[in-house]
Amino acid sequence: MTTTLDTLALPREAQDLLFREARTANAFTDEPVTDDELRAVHDLVKWGPTAMNSQPLRVVYVRSQEAKARLAPHLSEGNRAKTVAAPVTAILAADTDFHEHLATTFPHFAGAKAVFADDARRTEAARTSALLQAGYFIIGVRAAGLAAGPMSGFDAEGVRREFFADTNQLPLVIVNIGHPDHSGTHPRNPRLGFDQVVRTV
Repeated sequence: MTTTLDTLALPREAQDLLFREARTANAFTDEPVTDDELRAVHDLVKWGPTAMNSQPLRVVYVRSQEAKARLAPHLSEGNRAKTVAAPVTAILAADTDFHEHLATTFPHFAGAKAVFADDARRTEAARTSALLQAGYFIIGVRAAGLAAGPMSGFDAEGVRREFFADTNQLPLVIVNIGHPDHSGTHPRNPRLGFDQVVRTV
């Protein structure tokens, strides 16, 4: 009997690694996350599609205790301790100056930069594509055999002032990364079914 698992080109083990068995991490072991692992994540997820190949995602990796101490006050109370304890934390931001790179990333369209001359349109485009890339990033972390703990509970303006003050980058998501300590894993919550989510017109 064919199941939905069998209709996918991706092997079941990879499906489990990326989705079914992967969990949002709230605690991590002491095993470090290497720069090579983080580079491998980037080298995989950079291939995910974005509007006009704009690639607005920017990442700041927070490793040192000094940097964690700068970040922690801007997190919601429930996110502070696990972030300080995580081997590395990624701040994912949208670069609203992404249009400056379009001559490189979208070279076949000479007028690409001018499409985003309007600040409001450019900011919205940056946020939309960077959030797509944030999703790819979480899957890439899992593909590296690591666990991701994404969080939206933080003061975005405070984080912007602390880590992005001299840029036009807007923090969107914070992700703790490491090897999971399953003592901090909560029971999995239900997911909505196909018929609850999908309609065909």
